Amino acid sequence: MRNLTRTVAMGLALAALGLAGTASAATQAELMKLHRGGTLELISSSSEGTIDPQVNYTAEYWQLYQGVYDGLVTFAKGEGADGNKIVPDLATESPAAEDGGKTYVFHLRKGIKFSNGQEVTVNDVYASFVRIFKVKGPTAGTFYNGIVGADACLQNPDTCSLKDGIVVDPKADTVTFHLTAPDPEFFDKLAVPHASILPADSPMTDVGTKPLPGTGPYMFKSYAPNQELIMVRNPNFKQWSEAAQPDGFPDEIDYKFGLTTDASVTAVENGQADWMFDSPPTDRLSEIGTKYASQVHVSPLTAFYYLAMNVNLAPFDNQKVRQAVNYAIDRNALVNLFGGKVLAQPACTILPPGFPGYEAHCDYTKDPGTKWTAPDLAKAKELVKESGTAGQKVTVIVEDKAVDRNIGTYVQSVLNEIGYDASVKAISANIQFTYIQNTNNKVQISLSDWYQDYPAASDFLNVLLSCASFHPGSDSSINISGFCDKKVDADMAQAMSTAITDPAAANKEWAKIDQEVMVAAPMAPLFNPKRVDFVSKRLGNFVFSNQNQFIPELAWVK
Repeated sequence: MRNLTRTVAMGLALAALGLAGTASAATQAELMKLHRGGTLELISSSSEGTIDPQVNYTAEYWQLYQGVYDGLVTFAKGEGADGNKIVPDLATESPAAEDGGKTYVFHLRKGIKFSNGQEVTVNDVYASFVRIFKVKGPTAGTFYNGIVGADACLQNPDTCSLKDGIVVDPKADTVTFHLTAPDPEFFDKLAVPHASILPADSPMTDVGTKPLPGTGPYMFKSYAPNQELIMVRNPNFKQWSEAAQPDGFPDEIDYKFGLTTDASVTAVENGQADWMFDSPPTDRLSEIGTKYASQVHVSPLTAFYYLAMNVNLAPFDNQKVRQAVNYAIDRNALVNLFGGKVLAQPACTILPPGFPGYEAHCDYTKDPGTKWTAPDLAKAKELVKESGTAGQKVTVIVEDKAVDRNIGTYVQSVLNEIGYDASVKAISANIQFTYIQNTNNKVQISLSDWYQDYPAASDFLNVLLSCASFHPGSDSSINISGFCDKKVDADMAQAMSTAITDPAAANKEWAKIDQEVMVAAPMAPLFNPKRVDFVSKRLGNFVFSNQNQFIPELAWVK
C-alpha cells in the first residue's frame, strides 16, 4: 500500500508540472549575455570507471562526452525527438553514399583545435578509428567491423591498419570510408562517443583516469574516481555549429561522487547540488513530487532493465532454467520497487515500446498475449524440476545502490522459491558493469540496464546478443549473457541488409528476432523505466534529449 500511495502522490504532482526554466525564444547570444558563467554542481553515488570515450559505455559519462568530444557527425543538441537528428560536426556536411552505399567522402572543417592547442587534421581522424580497435573498444566488433580491414584489426588489434578502409587526403582535407557492405546505420555509429576524434598521438591503450584532449566547449581538468570529475572551458573552442556543438553556459561543471541517493536528494533540495544522476529512492518520490514539483522532470526512455543469465555457466546453461526465471519474476513487484507505474512499466521484450521493430508480445506470463499479466510460479517450478538443477547455489550480482539492492533481494527470493540456494552480492557501481562483463569473474546472473545508443533495433539485439559482442576474459564484453547463436546472427545480418532498401520490412524482421531470442531466454526483461531528473531551484534551461538525455552544458545556474 505504501508503494501505491507514493506512486499516486507522485503522479498527481507530476501531472501539474510545467516547463519552468526552459529557454525562451531569445537568441543564443542574448541568453549567453544573461546566463553565461557560474559552476554547475552534479552528483552521483559513484563514478563509472574509465574516462576514455572510446572505451566507456555508460549513460553517466556519455552525457558528459557530448560537451567534450566531437565526431565527424553527431546527434543534434536538441530537445526530445529533435535530439535523434544527425547533423554534421567536425565534417562540413553529411555526405551522400557512393559506390552503392559502400563509400563516403567527408570534408573536414578547417581551424578546429583540440583543447591542447593542436589543430584537428585528417590524420587524427584515421588514428582515432584505428585506436578503437587497439584499445579493444566494446563496439569495435559491432559498430565498426564493416570498415574494410576491420576483420584483421579484430583478430590482431596490435597490428591494426585501416589504410584500405579509411583513406585520408591532407591536401584536400578529406576522409574516405570504404565499407565491406552498405550500412544503413553508418552515420548513427559515427555520431556516438566511441567514434570521437582524438589527437593522433593519443595512447593506444585505455587511459583510465587521465583525460584525453577534445574539441568541445569543455575539457576534463581532473578525474579522481572516488571523489570528483572537474570540467572547465576549453580555451581553444570557437563555436562552429550551434546544432552540433553549441557553446556552454556554465564556466565549470563539477561532478562529485560518493553520496547515497538519499543524501543526494537532500543536497539538491538544499541547493548544495544542481542535479543528481541517480534516480531518487522510492521513499522520497512523494516528497519531491509535492514539495518540489517544479524542480522535477520526468521523461520517457527507450531503455529496459534486465537480468542477464550466463548461458555458459550452471544452472543457466540450461534453457529451461532461463525460461523458468522469466516465468517466475513478478514484473509488477519490480515496477513498484522502482517507484510505481508512473515511473516504469513491465517489459516482456528486449526492444522497448515505441522503438523501431517493437511488437507487443508476452510469452512468459500466466495469460500469454500482448502484455504481461502475472507470474506463473507453477510453470517455473515445473521447468526447474525438469532441468534437474534444483538446489544449486546462485549468486545475483547488482550495483550497490538502493533500488538495485532491493531488486537483487527480490530476485534472490524468487530464485529461492523456485528451488535454488540464492544469495545477492552488491558491487560498487564504478566497477559492477565491467565486472559482470568479464567471464573470468564467473558471474551467473546479474542485473543490468540498457539505453539506446541510437534509434535502431540492432542497437539492442545485435549489440547485446550477437557473437561479435562476446569477448571472453574482457571487461568490454557487452554480451553479458555470453549468448552466441549463428542462426540468430544470420537473421540479424539479414535484417540489417533489408534495412538498406526497406526499413519497414526490416523492422518486421527485427520483431521476429526479438521473439526468437526470447525463446532462447538469455535474459529476462524486467521493466521499461522513465527518467526522473531532480534539479536545484537555481538551475534553468533543463534540456532533455531522447538521444543524450540531460544536456549539462545547456543548463544555466547564473
